[in-house]
Amino acid sequence: MNVHPITLEVVRNAFVAYSEEMATALCRSAYNMMIYEVRDFCCGLIDTEGRLISQNSGGLPIFLADLGVAVLDGIERYGLDGFEPGDVVIMNHGEVCGQHLNNIVIYTPCFYEGELIAFAANRAHWVDVGGSRVGFGSYTSTEIYEEGLQLRSLKIYEAGKRNQAIWQILEDNIRFPESSLGDLRAQIAACNIADRRLAELYGRYDAATVSACIDNIWDQSEAEARDVVRQIPDGTYEAESYLDNDGRDLNTPLRVKASVTVKGGDMIIDYTGMHPQVNSPLNSGHSGGLAAARIAFKCLTLPNAPVNEGCFRPLELISPEGTMVNAKPPAAIGLWSVAMPTVVDTILRALAPALPDRIPAAHKGDMGGCSFYGYREDDGKRFLLMNIMGGGWGGKPDGDGESAAMSICQGDVRNAPIEVQEMNYPFLIECHKLRTDSGGAGRSRGGLGVEVRYRCLQPTTANINFDRTHDAPWGLHGGREGAVNQAIIRRTDGTQEIALKATNVKLNTGDSVTFLTGAGGGYGPPEERSKEAIAADIKAGFISEEAAVRDYGVAPAQGTAGEAAE
Repeated sequence: MNVHPITLEVVRNAFVAYSEEMATALCRSAYNMMIYEVRDFCCGLIDTEGRLISQNSGGLPIFLADLGVAVLDGIERYGLDGFEPGDVVIMNHGEVCGQHLNNIVIYTPCFYEGELIAFAANRAHWVDVGGSRVGFGSYTSTEIYEEGLQLRSLKIYEAGKRNQAIWQILEDNIRFPESSLGDLRAQIAACNIADRRLAELYGRYDAATVSACIDNIWDQSEAEARDVVRQIPDGTYEAESYLDNDGRDLNTPLRVKASVTVKGGDMIIDYTGMHPQVNSPLNSGHSGGLAAARIAFKCLTLPNAPVNEGCFRPLELISPEGTMVNAKPPAAIGLWSVAMPTVVDTILRALAPALPDRIPAAHKGDMGGCSFYGYREDDGKRFLLMNIMGGGWGGKPDGDGESAAMSICQGDVRNAPIEVQEMNYPFLIECHKLRTDSGGAGRSRGGLGVEVRYRCLQPTTANINFDRTHDAPWGLHGGREGAVNQAIIRRTDGTQEIALKATNVKLNTGDSVTFLTGAGGGYGPPEERSKEAIAADIKAGFISEEAAVRDYGVAPAQGTAGEAAE
């Protein structure tokens, strides 16, 4: 069916707007900081075959186009004729979704004139979902049953009526029921908005026209992506890197292996040779590895275009079962996301020889963060502070890497504001600044990591889950490595210890934890960096005078190193 170009653009932008409106509603009504501040969620519209129509632009890249598998599981269970207006389905099953159980999918069927036309869906990080793990960063689990409740395509509302039994199970088995059930209500509200907006759109145009627009949108995205892939020389390209360890066997590094085959307008990403699944939660299911492949592919082809199913039609993934990015059940997957930034970087590294003018050096390469938890001394209530921290991105062919940015898998998520953390939790954040001399030297300097220091105002417990503390973010084409991640615990008695992967660390009043995040590798030989750029870096505090001499062979003519912006 031919569609008028103006109609096509109206419908295309309407779908994107609906996803964005869902995201706004979820942000404004959620209960936990991981959603309303950090924005650890995604929203989208899915067709009746589980294909992505649209997704909000601010969603996590690691959630890229993977809401469909959750919806498909429900379609297989109930059939398309098994949904009614007012149904709400909850889903987080590890074998299907492939990621930690805190990431809860809520979706609802959307009808127009009695016909099922689509599903509105979102995924959001609940602060707790039961199990033995508190927060993120725990390496204690060895199978998924320890990690919380698994909810597989359950109708928590059926024809508008709440399933009180499921609701009670949730309320009785999670540590922060008010927060998590409040987030659930916010997720449902976001889906209800999409339901209303789709009805408006179908009321304006007939179903055949809207369906034809969707097909056109997918076809156009596919064609644009294939055009970019055709510009890459045909061939097979390989790269590998390493994660530190699985958090339990500390002496065995984990191999990240990826090969990329380009033939015409098609690309195949192959994970053959990836490290086998491990006896710790540092695994993901199939969709975890798929998300990493899609992130790399989207960055290469259509980084600024709206996300839809057509964007990924030229991509094929080969992901053998039994690896850490496609683990067999009942593998623990609580830290599923830790490996993903390095997987993405490794895919891009493989293509660096073919695309020297487009591929940057490696970035900080992890999704590390912290969890502090316990009971408040003032009111006896349980608390859980979770936060993520930015780091440096790699130098680029046309400029320096970004500093203090989240990983490539986290996209537009944000660290929680210092003021909000101090207002709600018993901590003083003494330092949050750029990490001088951390960026890899090069013609284009790597972006800087950050230094963040928490001081405990009462006894507490912490999880620390840094990775890439040994295998530094690499430079490209003569650029040097960036600094690695590090966490330092300082006790009130003056003792100090390095913590990289640590679970249930006991901290006392006055103890501090300092996080030093990784930085980007440099791009191009350092001796080709301009003296003007080096002088500006010294003035801004990005590099010290000593580093200018050591890394660039340049003695500053005047001035002293400033302090990095706090």
